[in-house]
This record gives sequence, C-alpha cells and structure tokens, in this order.
Amino acid sequence: MSPQTKTERALSRPDAAALIGFMVSGAVIAVWVVVNAVRRVLEVVPNRDVPVTAVFDGTRAQAPLGPDGAAVTVELATARLIAPELPVASVIALVIEQIALVATVLVVVGALLWLTKNIVRGTIFSRTNTALVSTAGIVGLLGFCAVPFFANMGANGAFAWISDRTFDNAVMSVDLFPLLLLAFIAALASTVFTVGDRLQRETEGLV
Repeated sequence: MSPQTKTERALSRPDAAALIGFMVSGAVIAVWVVVNAVRRVLEVVPNRDVPVTAVFDGTRAQAPLGPDGAAVTVELATARLIAPELPVASVIALVIEQIALVATVLVVVGALLWLTKNIVRGTIFSRTNTALVSTAGIVGLLGFCAVPFFANMGANGAFAWISDRTFDNAVMSVDLFPLLLLAFIAALASTVFTVGDRLQRETEGLV
C-alpha cells in the first residue's frame, strides 16, 4: 500500500480541507496576537499616559446611574486606568506580560499546526503527536497563569503610583474554573493520544 493511499484512507478530502482551514486560522491568530502585542509594548514603553486594565477587590465607587444622573454606589470589578506615569518595575511587568502572551500563543499554535500537518499527512497517533499535544497543553496552562500575573503586577504599580501608595489593591488572581477546564482538556487530549499511540504500536506488532 502506497503512502498516498494510506493518507487518503485516514482522511477524506473534506476532513483534510477542514484541517488546512484550521492551520490557516491558527496562523492568522498568531499574527494578530503578535501585532497587538507590539502595539501594546509601544504604548507602554514611553511611560506616558499608560492605559492599564485594573482588577478591583470589592472597591466601591459612585456612578451617575440614578434619576437625572444621581450618584449610585457601585462595586468595581475591573476598570481602565490612565496612569500619567508608571514605576519602572510596572513597565517591565507589562512588557513581560506581552512577551509571555506572544510566547504562549506561538508555542501553542506552532505545536497544533505541526500536529495538524502530521494528521493531514495520515499520521494521527505517534510519539511526536503525543509530545506536541502535551507541549501545547503545558505551555497553555503556564501562559494562562503567567499573563494575568504580570498584568496584575503592572496594574498594582499603577495603583501605587497614582495614589502615592495610599490605596492598597494588591490583587493577584487567576480565574480558577477556566484554569481547571483548560487543565482537564489538556490532560484528556494528552491521554487520548498516548493511549492511541500505544494501541497502534501494539496492533502493528500483531500484524
């Protein structure tokens, strides 16, 4: 049996077209993330009127939501701050945030594109594919934690600078449910490819 026949049996033309479309989408996403990260770095590095997304810990404020614009007490969850200037450590943290984001996306997308290329060529279960799935999952989890960590560092520096260190809002949190869901999906995918590779090698050994 020729390799071409084996590939055609492994994937139909619609399946292959869908996977190729996935590869194109992944490449577009990677480019979009890189472009936006560069823009953000160029926005932060001059350190003048830096917009920062801040996470609040139950802070109350007044908003004109009542009749005729009357003030109503609200509880802030997030807000966009414009810091006239940031501490150097905060600028560095915000730059590292973008570096971590780009690195995470490039590694995850690169691993999945490589995986998709192997599947299109007819290789579904293999040690290489298992390693690619595991790499994408682990790096994705690390990035999911690292990116908001450095973003929070930058935001807390903005709080300290704007309030002259009189406003304490040190929030270092990661959404637990999405993290657990991502960890479950990564572990499940890695397990599926590991078991599939093992069963395939055992089956080939019986032939």
